[in-house]
Amino acid sequence: MSEASMATSLGVLPEWDLSDLYPGPDSPELAEAFAAAEAAARRFAEAYEGRLAALGGDEVAAGLREYEALQDLLGRIGSYSGLVYSGNMADSRIAQFSQTAQERLTEISSLLLFFTLELNRLEDDVLEAKLAASPAFAHYRPWLRDLRAYRPHQLSDQMEKLLHEKYVAGRAAWNRLFDETFAQLRFSIDGKELTSAEALHQMSDRDPAVRERAAQALAEVFKKNIRLFALITNTLAKDKEIEDRWRKYPAPAASRHLSNAVEAEVVDALVTAVRDAYPRLSHRYYALKAKWFGVEALNAWDRNAPLPNGDDRTIPWDEARDTVLGAYGDFSPDLAAIGRRFFDNAWIDAPVRPGKSPGAFAHPTVPSAHPYLLLNYQGKTRDVMTLAHELGHGVHQVLAAAQGPLMADTPLTLAETASVFGEMLTFQALLRKQKDPALRKILLATKVEDMINTVVRQTAFYQFECRVHAERRTSELTAERIGEIWLEIQGESLGPAIRLNPGYETFWCYIPHFIHSPFYVYAYAFGDCLVNSLYAVYEGAEAGFQQKYFEMLKAGGTLRHKELLAPFNLDASDPAFWSKGLGVVSGFIDQLEAM
Repeated sequence: MSEASMATSLGVLPEWDLSDLYPGPDSPELAEAFAAAEAAARRFAEAYEGRLAALGGDEVAAGLREYEALQDLLGRIGSYSGLVYSGNMADSRIAQFSQTAQERLTEISSLLLFFTLELNRLEDDVLEAKLAASPAFAHYRPWLRDLRAYRPHQLSDQMEKLLHEKYVAGRAAWNRLFDETFAQLRFSIDGKELTSAEALHQMSDRDPAVRERAAQALAEVFKKNIRLFALITNTLAKDKEIEDRWRKYPAPAASRHLSNAVEAEVVDALVTAVRDAYPRLSHRYYALKAKWFGVEALNAWDRNAPLPNGDDRTIPWDEARDTVLGAYGDFSPDLAAIGRRFFDNAWIDAPVRPGKSPGAFAHPTVPSAHPYLLLNYQGKTRDVMTLAHELGHGVHQVLAAAQGPLMADTPLTLAETASVFGEMLTFQALLRKQKDPALRKILLATKVEDMINTVVRQTAFYQFECRVHAERRTSELTAERIGEIWLEIQGESLGPAIRLNPGYETFWCYIPHFIHSPFYVYAYAFGDCLVNSLYAVYEGAEAGFQQKYFEMLKAGGTLRHKELLAPFNLDASDPAFWSKGLGVVSGFIDQLEAM
């Protein structure tokens, strides 16, 4: 399909309006915000630095409210610069603006670093006395709970400040190198120079020749840049190893577990359950898919191929919007009403553009503003599901905003709940409407593939990271060695019905989570299994489920997973919990085998 006809088929795609944050990078309002933030940070430091131990609970609470307001202001500035950069990472002026903004934000926030360090130096009994004497201070107990979880890993004030200030010239700089390198890569396919998002999209084309050419073009460009991506990966892994060692984290993923407020043994139980389920999930499904395609094994580029006789029409944006909002509305009109705000306002950026960040995300910004969604919408059923997913994040962020800047953020393991639940609502709505048995089969198979991509693939990603970071502790890894680890783990997870063709050994390099958020990926598998169990409760629940669901989302980061799931009689620390979630995927495959 030509670009013109594709644009006509998709309809008018929305682009976000960031002026709700600031009018522009050069606007007086942004300059004034920087100046106000720096002045307020200096006043705050003069008022409180070195004094917290001697202050009463109400006085500390007053300082905490000032600190919270400053975090909102700094977060607003940082969100704006980050979103502008995501819109076009290939523009050198935008990159310069974003980097300069990040450097100045780091300088300002370094003035505030003392506050959390001093709070963590307070002995438990001293802190508890202040909390008991001040309801205003006690309001922040959940935030203090999470802050003090890092107490055993806290370094000296000077070391913490050094690490904080060097971040922009260290990890953040390597992140930027990855982003800008990837944004400028072009993939030559059928005489056209495509972005990574467009090239990866062709891996789902109905024509097997197109899929193969896309895979070969991706592999060719990846190979040309693989040493750079290996250098970035090695440097960031070593940087993490050094800091982990100083902070006395017992394992590479330990800091992620801490930030996710989840116990290592819970994650281990999830990974073990998923790996044990590979034969009855991914191995079984891909063998079934290979049979449908009339082959013994599928090429790697056929893994997400549309099924024979499927509906591969382009889904216009308006239809995608109505489908997702309709599914949300069937569950709860209030949920749909919040979701509609993203469409009625310019809170979504949907078109594919050169230089734009690939993939999709929901950025919460700060509670005093509103979230923004970034998509690369190209009209496939999976794009509709991505919209449902990111809108779920956005709705969750809106509901949690009332907790304030310090307690609105949800740990990643539960941050995926609303997004995956939104996907499930949309899938079930589409399934109910589809009466044609052949198309129902294709819809069900597409959902199974998405669930495998979420549960199996992301668990394999986590294993890959664990292996790479473990080996990096003793030696730098060559690009070839990273590729060997990738192929070994992909082969185990995908099974014998997927042929890992030459060139596939480079495909680890395009996963941005490995660079930006080490060990993030298991949160997707956690969220999918959790939602499978949660949806089963919803299907069998009487009135009141929606209210409990809303309360869970509104809690933000104030409650841990055990507390949040207790009203639904679910417990992620119970091994049976994961079996129940994986059983939903297996059950869908049972249905496909019976069709």
